[in-house]
Amino acid sequence: MRLASRALWAAAGVAWRESFPLGGRDVARWFPGHMAKGLKKMQSSLKLVDCIIEVHDARIPLSGRNPLFQETLGLKPHVLVLNKMDLADLKEQQKIIQHLEGEGLKHVVFTSCVRDENVKQIIPMVTGLVGSSRRYHRGESLEFCAMVVGIPNVGKSSLINALRRQHLRKGKATRVGGEPGITRAVMSKIQVCERPPLFLLDTPGVLAPRIGSVEMGLKLALCGTVLDHLVGEETLADYLLYTLNRHQLFGYVQHYGLGGACDDITSVLKQVAVRLGKTQKVKVLTGTGDVNVIQPNYPAAARDFLRTFRSGLLGPVMLDRGVLQSPLVAEP
Repeated sequence: MRLASRALWAAAGVAWRESFPLGGRDVARWFPGHMAKGLKKMQSSLKLVDCIIEVHDARIPLSGRNPLFQETLGLKPHVLVLNKMDLADLKEQQKIIQHLEGEGLKHVVFTSCVRDENVKQIIPMVTGLVGSSRRYHRGESLEFCAMVVGIPNVGKSSLINALRRQHLRKGKATRVGGEPGITRAVMSKIQVCERPPLFLLDTPGVLAPRIGSVEMGLKLALCGTVLDHLVGEETLADYLLYTLNRHQLFGYVQHYGLGGACDDITSVLKQVAVRLGKTQKVKVLTGTGDVNVIQPNYPAAARDFLRTFRSGLLGPVMLDRGVLQSPLVAEP
């Protein structure tokens, strides 16, 4: 059984291209001050750090990383942390690593900061890389300092807090949220380990100035790197349904108690709304006067569909499966 939805047009780059709000210069508008200013602050702080820790979403390991990180911060040792592995289908983990090695990324760690999974691997990797590389502007200091970078909402602050839990047995040092935009500026140094003494600089999430394709933009939006209303919750729900059907992941059928898999987002959202009681009264003008009609609340149903996916209740998903099957190293 292989289903698709109207979002197939988006995957082909045909239908939503003109209306999709994340193309070209529009990316910078949704997150004021975080593009150029954030990157400039990172560059100005670069002399203070020994290593770059880039955090990205494990569900899109080959899509959406900001190439400017490598271009502007690439002189330092680089560790890529693919976070949220508990939400990702990692059956082809070795192939992911091979793709990344082809891009020159040889130090990759898959983590789940919610479960503190694999977090302990990071500090030994960072200190090992710094110890075997040229250390800039260090003087007599024995401290290690790393800068944590990444696009919005991939878990940078969560990683810092997880490292503190693991190595200092201390609570939160940075604010964590489920929406992009929590970290607004490069912060002062945060200690995450005593032996060796390691400090981290948290930074705001910075998207690439231009998103390579419509489908890449939709994948980024599904992972919460941009605010849903800028794309449209129903548009995102449609692309999510397409993706689940394309990968034959029908957990949504069982979760919502549907009669079967479906490729029509309107039908799915209607059933979801009715099942969850997300309906609304609407006045309809008829020949005999106004009549109150109960209609499904499609935006509310779409929000629940997206929330359920993001919380992992529909099962692990690899949004970059198509990229892994491609002979190309990564999407543009």
